[in-house]
Amino acid sequence: MMLRSLSLLTILAASLSTVHAQEVVNVYNSRHYGTDQQLYDAFTEATGIEVNVVEGNHDELIQRLAQEGENTPADLLITVDAGRLAFAAEQDLLQAVETETLLEAVPENLRHPDGLWYGISARARVIVYSKERADPANLSTYEALADPEWEGRVLVRSGNNIYNLSLVGSIIEAVGPEATEQWAEGMVNNFARPPEGGDTDQIRAVAAGQGDVAIVNTYYLGRLLSSDDPEDVAVGEAVGVFFPNQDGRGAHVNISGAGITQYAPNRENAIKLLEYLVTDGQRYFADVNHEYPVNSEVEPHPVLQTFGDFKQDTLNAATYAGNSVEAAKIMDRAGWQ
Repeated sequence: MMLRSLSLLTILAASLSTVHAQEVVNVYNSRHYGTDQQLYDAFTEATGIEVNVVEGNHDELIQRLAQEGENTPADLLITVDAGRLAFAAEQDLLQAVETETLLEAVPENLRHPDGLWYGISARARVIVYSKERADPANLSTYEALADPEWEGRVLVRSGNNIYNLSLVGSIIEAVGPEATEQWAEGMVNNFARPPEGGDTDQIRAVAAGQGDVAIVNTYYLGRLLSSDDPEDVAVGEAVGVFFPNQDGRGAHVNISGAGITQYAPNRENAIKLLEYLVTDGQRYFADVNHEYPVNSEVEPHPVLQTFGDFKQDTLNAATYAGNSVEAAKIMDRAGWQ
C-alpha cells in the first residue's frame, strides 16, 4: 500500500512538473556578462515564465542551432554584434516576428528589416584620446585617423574582431570598397603597436602612453569609470571621448541583439521575453552594463551621459553586417592583423 501511494505521488509530481515546465523560455546566449542573470530573474518574477539559459561562444551556439534543426529546445538566440545575428539569419535559423511593442521600442536602423532580429542594447564605437597628448580639436572622423598626423599614435584591436568588421562594413557603405582599402592601409601605417587585446586593453594602453588615440566601444570606458577600483577609474579619467563623423553620417553604433529561433518550441514566451528586453529590461542594460538603451524612453547611465549627446549613423545594422566578409578581406590585404 505504501509503495502504491509513493508511486501515485511520483506520477502526480511528474505531471505537475510537466505542466510547470510548459511555462519556460529557453535561451542560447553568447553575451559574456554574468550579470545578465538579473534580467532573466526579473522577467521570471514579472511573468512567472522560467528562463533556461545555455551560455556559449556565438559560433558554437549557432552551429548547435543548425545541427538541432527542428528538434532544438532553443527559443531565443541572444548575441553581441549585428554581424553574428546576420549570420544566424543567413543560415535560416531565425524566424520573422513583428509586434507593436517591438516596432515601437526598437529604432528601424537597429532591427532587421524583416523582423528576424532586434537590437536590445547599443554601443557607440568611438575614439578615445589621451587628455595629455592629443587635442580633440584635431579629431574629426574615422577616416581621418589614417592621415599622416596620426602615424604611430593609433591603437585598435585586431582586424578579425567582429566590432571592427562591422565598423569597416559601415565605412564600405559610406565611401566604397576602394577608398576603404586605402583607409585601412593608412590605419595600419599609423598603428602605435600591432593590434592586441580587447577594447579595455586599448584604453589602458592610451592611459599608459603606448598610443594617443584608440577606437573602442563606449561601454568599456563606462565600466572603468564606474569601477570600485580606483586604478580603473584613473585609467578612465585619463582619456576623453570623441564621437566621430558628427558633421557627416554620425558615429557608428553596434548592438547586442536577439532573434526568435526558427523552430522555437515556446514561441509566445520567447516573444514575451524579447519584448521585455526592449522595454522594462532596458534599465538593466543602462545601469548594470553601461550600454546605451535602444529604447528612446530610457535614459543612458549617468556616466554615459557625461560623454555628451551625439549623432548616430542610421545605416541599418543588417547592411553593415552584410559587408563584414568584404571588410575582412580588405583589412587582411591591408595587413590589419
